[in-house]
Amino acid sequence: MTGDATMTPDHAPHIPVLLRPILAQCAPITGVWLDGTFGAGGYTRALLDHGADTVYAVDRDPMVFDMAASWADRYGDRLKMVHGVFSKLDEYAQDLDGVVLDLGVSSMQLDQAERGFSFIKDGPLDMRMSQSGPNAADLVNELPEDELADILYLYGEERASRRIARAIVKRRTEAPFQTTLDLAGVIEKSLPRTKPNQSHAATRSFQALRIAVNDEYGELYRGMLATERALKAGGLLVVVTFHSVEDRMVKRFMQMRAGKSQSVNRYAPELDTPDAQFELVTRKAIAPDDQELAENPRSRSAKLRIARRTSVAAGNDVGANDISMPVLKRKR
Repeated sequence: MTGDATMTPDHAPHIPVLLRPILAQCAPITGVWLDGTFGAGGYTRALLDHGADTVYAVDRDPMVFDMAASWADRYGDRLKMVHGVFSKLDEYAQDLDGVVLDLGVSSMQLDQAERGFSFIKDGPLDMRMSQSGPNAADLVNELPEDELADILYLYGEERASRRIARAIVKRRTEAPFQTTLDLAGVIEKSLPRTKPNQSHAATRSFQALRIAVNDEYGELYRGMLATERALKAGGLLVVVTFHSVEDRMVKRFMQMRAGKSQSVNRYAPELDTPDAQFELVTRKAIAPDDQELAENPRSRSAKLRIARRTSVAAGNDVGANDISMPVLKRKR
């Protein structure tokens, strides 16, 4: 099947996560779609190959469009590539039949040491998806200790955030951080030795810094509101998340916009309220099956949620707190 794997610069295949259940849940795929996280193009190609008339491929990383040059021409005018952010997707297209958002950092970005996302490969401490604006080194070397600790705790759910922030600030007085392995080493020394099969000690901290650098939670919040304005009645919102905070934000947004209010009695069914902007297609998140886990171990934390747009007018009455979005309290 074409569209199910794309070669990245280091020649490792990039496999779109949860593609099979997406295609099954969204069939038949027709009309105009928007892929808000184009990356290596796996979802875009699959949508075009399975019946979409047109796909708007949006990404903030300019490099991904150069990488698509070897195959993009075969789709002609059916493929519209847009350099931008998915929080503004309603400015790029309207009356969409579907929107797909694959959140987090892509495997091709992780695999490129020069992008600075990886704590396994040494590279500049960057982490910018757009390749512009402040980078991770700027945050690590300039933020006050308490703000740095808040980022690690709120965005990475790192329980040792204050200890790590203290160690970072102490070390940077001697020399600024410039590389990923330099930072990862300081984080490792701040924590107990990891046991076999545990995640790397720097995993949560690197996740937190990446989210802060790219304002990923803000993008997700604004992006979901943008899909409400861009989808036509019957259009599908498809979101793949990779950690609990993202999934909680998506779950609560979809539940609220589907008019699901929880009964006081937790054993009673959810109550439907009128004037809902969405209806739930997936009541529970879909996780990778055994076949996908064997094919792509990086999919293990992924969750898929889908909602269908109704004809009710879009609203702006969902706040960040309503969907449990972590919000930093700036102290400066």
